[in-house]
Amino acid sequence: MDILKAVKERRSIRDFKKKDIPGELIDKLIEALIWAPSAGNLQARKFYFINDETTKKRIASAALNQNFIAEAPLVIVGCTDSRIAYKYGERGVFLYSIQDVAASIMGMMLVAHENGLGSVWVGAFHEDEVFKILRLPNYLRPVAIIPVGYPSKIPDPPPRVSKKEALEVTE
Repeated sequence: MDILKAVKERRSIRDFKKKDIPGELIDKLIEALIWAPSAGNLQARKFYFINDETTKKRIASAALNQNFIAEAPLVIVGCTDSRIAYKYGERGVFLYSIQDVAASIMGMMLVAHENGLGSVWVGAFHEDEVFKILRLPNYLRPVAIIPVGYPSKIPDPPPRVSKKEALEVTE
């Protein structure tokens, strides 16, 4: 697949078919997550793959009742790992580790798209509730929720800002 084409065609999917994701495809998503770049190659991130219906509903509730989360066959929660990130001090904990999770998620979302899956990045949630639901250790911080599944609807592309609005070129 042409990568720029995938970037342009990938959509935020909030409506999923009731269809399980095969194990070999889940393995591809995992590979995409772990092969993403990270600050100093410290890989200060951890991902939770949630299939359990009750846990997905609890996470959807913690995400301001975004109930489409519970409808996805797979919900991934991306966490930073401060045990690893501290090696770069505060910047490692409060920036680099979040960037590590973000890079992993974007690569995973493109692999999902390439394989006919849809996903959406959810950042609106009560972090403390997700922390409790997943019984996370103190060194992990949930920073993103990504529902994944086969799309039942694919929205039209949203408008984008112009190149002129998006960047400045310095000489």
